This record gives sequence, C-alpha cells and structure tokens, in this order.
Amino acid sequence: MRAPVQDTEATGAAVIVIGGGVTGLSAAWWLARQGVAVLVLERGIVGWEASGRNGGGCTHYASPLFREEQHLWPQMDALLGYPTEHRPYRIGVAMDEMGLKRFRRMAEIAAEDGFSATMLDPKALREAAPLVTEAAAGGVFFDFGGHANPQRTVQAYAWALEDLGGRILQHTTLTGFQRRGGKVTAVETDRGVFGCDTLVVAAGPGTGPLLGRLGAHLPMAPARAEMIVTEPLPPMRHGGVDGNGLYGRQTLRGNLAYGGGPHEWLAEEPPPDRPGTPLLRNLAHRVATLFPRAAHARVIRSWAGVIENTPDGRPVLDVLEDPPNVVAATMSSVGFGLSPASGRAIADLALHGSCQFADLSSLRLDRFKNVPLDWRERRGWVPPVPPDAGETAQHMGEFA
Repeated sequence: MRAPVQDTEATGAAVIVIGGGVTGLSAAWWLARQGVAVLVLERGIVGWEASGRNGGGCTHYASPLFREEQHLWPQMDALLGYPTEHRPYRIGVAMDEMGLKRFRRMAEIAAEDGFSATMLDPKALREAAPLVTEAAAGGVFFDFGGHANPQRTVQAYAWALEDLGGRILQHTTLTGFQRRGGKVTAVETDRGVFGCDTLVVAAGPGTGPLLGRLGAHLPMAPARAEMIVTEPLPPMRHGGVDGNGLYGRQTLRGNLAYGGGPHEWLAEEPPPDRPGTPLLRNLAHRVATLFPRAAHARVIRSWAGVIENTPDGRPVLDVLEDPPNVVAATMSSVGFGLSPASGRAIADLALHGSCQFADLSSLRLDRFKNVPLDWRERRGWVPPVPPDAGETAQHMGEFA
C-alpha cells in the first residue's frame, strides 16, 4: 500500500476525523470532495483492524442507508479513481427450512425498497455456487448487494482522499481535547496539537471511550472477530455466498475468505490482535460444511481483529448535544459495506447537522440513555472465563 503523506508540522483542519478505518476515511473523502480541509488521525495504520480484513459484504438491507449503499457501490471505482474489486449480487444459503423462511423475509423487506430477490431450489443453488453442500435446503439470489476487497477499498479511500488534498497522519495517539465556548477547538496528540472547527469520532472500538472523555455515553462491547483464508479454488459463478452462520466471499484469485460467530467478547481495554485457535478451528469446520467440495483446501492465512457492537447491534450516527460540533460514528461491526453511504452521511452531519438523503433518527445516540449499567452481563457479552477458572466457552455468544 502506498504510504499516506505524514505531516511533520502540527497544523489543524476545518474537520478532524479520529479513526483511519473505512468509515473515517470515507467521511474524510466525502468532505474533501466538497472542498473541506480535513485531517485524519489514526493511532496505527489505516485499515489495519476490521476495516481492511473482513468478509467484504455490501448488502445491508435493514439499514436506513441501504438505498444509498446500493446506489453508490457500483460507482465507487470511478468515483475514487482506484479499484475496490466490487462485484455485484449475493447468494444466501439456507441449511434448513428456518433459513429459507428467514431469506424469504429478507427478500420481502428488500422488495419494499424496490430490489428483487429470487428463491433458489437446491439444484439452482449449486449451479450458481458449485462448491455449496448438497445438504442445503435451498437459498436466495439477491439481485443487488455484492462484495468488494477490503484492503483494496481502504487503499482507494486513502489515496483518493490525498488526491483531493486531504491529510492522513498515522501512528498518532490522541491524548486529550481542548474546549472553548462549549465546543471542541483542538485535538491533543503525541505528535502535537491540531486545531479544528468540527470533530468526527469514528475510531471503532475506541469511539465509546473517546466520547466518554467529552462527557457523552456510548455503550459498546468490543469483540475479537476471526477470519480465515484458504488456498485458491476454482472460481464459482458468483463469489459472494453467505450461509451456515458465515459471511465472506471468494476472491478474484479463488481464495475463500470467511468469518462469523461465535466471537470472543473482550474487556474494555484493547487486547492483542492475535488469532484464537479454538475459534479458527470452529470457523474452518463450518466453512468445510458449507463448501464440502472445498474441504481439502488448506487454510493459508488467518486474522483476528477487534470490532464493536452497541446494545442493539445497530450503528450510531449522530451529532452530540454537548459539545455540539462533534459527530459520533460507530457502525457496530457492519462498517465496511455501508462505508460509501455512511461516509456521505457523516459528512452531511459535520457540515449541516443532519443527513440530507436518509432518515437517521433510528441511529441516534440518545436511544441508549436508559441502558442499564450491566447490559453486557444481561446479554452474555462478557469476556470468557480464564482456562483455570472453568469452561471458556460458557461466555461465548453470537452477535444479535
């Protein structure tokens, strides 16, 4: 990846974005498209966590940003000027009748927005995705959505942002905020102080703690997400296939790149991002069950990164009441696919105080004002018990 330009002089920008994942980079790019001076501050490397390593899906029918997501993805290569490897369409595999029922409901919801989906019998399913198990009850072909390459997409956002004059400062740790007149006027970091008129906090699992420094409460639970990548296999007709509790895609080279619950819930402090062997074994088994014709394929790479979930599993895109020049943005583990639309929405919030193309009222922060302090315990979203204290699996759970 071409390294973004590193500033050596601590100068600010009209808008500072905290977080160099796809959400923060997309927001910065949309702002730069409108001529806004923007600076992205990232404590590590852009896209190094979940943004650059995920299933690559672009099909979020339940989001208020769904229409814009579907409108933008086919245009992103041209708009950014760099490849994202976006491919259209998505297939869902139902392992039983309950799965078929769920996919029928998904198709109905999508149809309400004008998108079509076709139910597939087992034969039609295997014709579309030859690696899928013969034991599947059937599936659905979504004539929308699709998938893209997360690493390519992160590169595209970063490079396109720089082409527009936006700045990215990596390996920069935030240490504090400066406030004046009730607003945030500067960000303090280990590389200097950067002034701003507006602040966007889109720091993934770090968003809640950072907003807490500003007096805002955003409840979230971090978790370690696992992905595995197999050696290349013969390409399927459609590479975007979900099922058996898995999300992922077949890459252009033929690799199967898949992840999915159960996830390991984590404490508040950021943990080391190393794979957890028991979870990888679970993933590999379910991939082989979904694609038995690929069961012989070796796993050649694995990755574990940290994602975040809000209590209801939905994003937060909102402007704080106090300070009023701060935009809170967490995508609650669905950030990649929605990034073209969420970035545009965040830019609107930063510039106008509201989204100009979608109703984001269901994503407001104040919906959590009455969440009990022990909400994680009630959901079972707590770290596993250490091996010497009992069974580690008892606190493993799937995301809602």
